[in-house]
Amino acid sequence: VSSPLLLILPCVVAMSTPVAFASLPTVGTGVHADQSVANVQAKHGFGIGESTGVPVTVTSMMAVLVAARGRARRSRIPRFESRPSAVLTSSPPETYQELVQASIKMKNESWQKTLHAAVMGGSYVGMACLLSFVLGGNMFSSYITQMVVFAALFPVNLLLILQSGGQLFSQNSATMAMGVLEKKVTMKDLLRNWTIAYAGNMLGCLLISLVANYTGILTGGGSDMIVATVMKKCSADFGPTLVKGVMCNWLICLAVWLCTMARGLGGKMIGAWFPISMFVAIGFEHSVTNMFILPAGLLAGAPVSFLDVLLKNLIPVTIGNAIAGALVVAVSMSFSFGRLGKERN
Repeated sequence: VSSPLLLILPCVVAMSTPVAFASLPTVGTGVHADQSVANVQAKHGFGIGESTGVPVTVTSMMAVLVAARGRARRSRIPRFESRPSAVLTSSPPETYQELVQASIKMKNESWQKTLHAAVMGGSYVGMACLLSFVLGGNMFSSYITQMVVFAALFPVNLLLILQSGGQLFSQNSATMAMGVLEKKVTMKDLLRNWTIAYAGNMLGCLLISLVANYTGILTGGGSDMIVATVMKKCSADFGPTLVKGVMCNWLICLAVWLCTMARGLGGKMIGAWFPISMFVAIGFEHSVTNMFILPAGLLAGAPVSFLDVLLKNLIPVTIGNAIAGALVVAVSMSFSFGRLGKERN
């Protein structure tokens, strides 16, 4: 449109014909442009090749000019495109399928990668425990208030684990079971992953407990708090402790579910915080958390034996965590969103 030729065209054509070009309509291209030129010709009583003295080329140039003017006018009209709103969470069926795919990935990992991810996961749990005991034990003297601080601070571990690719035995107890229920993973794969993850979590937690003891970080009120916690954990019978393990990992697996469902980091933080805070505040038992608390308590001087730690806490809690992940959570989710529910339809 800004071409000098198109600026000259109206003058050239005006000298050849008395047509008033100021009255030319603004139109588009193609058929509409041809129709507009035809209307102008009919209005002024001439056509292409008639005795008006207007050459055929000039009439054709008129059509080009009209079409160009239409394109210029139309190009100045803003175009608005509708964009879909951002999706903040996946649907429950999508979340279930994402966890099933995660089980396939875990199945195909080498044992070295699984062990590394589990050691990192145990280390993050140990560091979150250390944070909670150092602050809670040294800020307050009331055990209940100390546990409130623990419940507020401890959930950071799950966010670190899930966002860095770490693995927990408690988390994998549900994820791998979902893969088995969907026939994507075998029982052999499940037991292999559980064994490696459990060993890696134990190594990571022991490493952080040794670091805390060597550096003298866990002293004063923090030391007193962890000793009291170990005494409380090893004072219950086998059955109640096992049930506490079931209830605990039910909440932990739901925290993992919510973190997987959320798309943004803020949503994942909320998804991790509330279920984890619930199990801490209520007093449920988590095997991986106890892998740090029990050795650190022994190093701090808790009057319990290694056998007490093993028989009165770690074994029943581990069994309870596995039951919650494989049966309570995985079977329930498969029935709601996976193969088990489809087979019942």
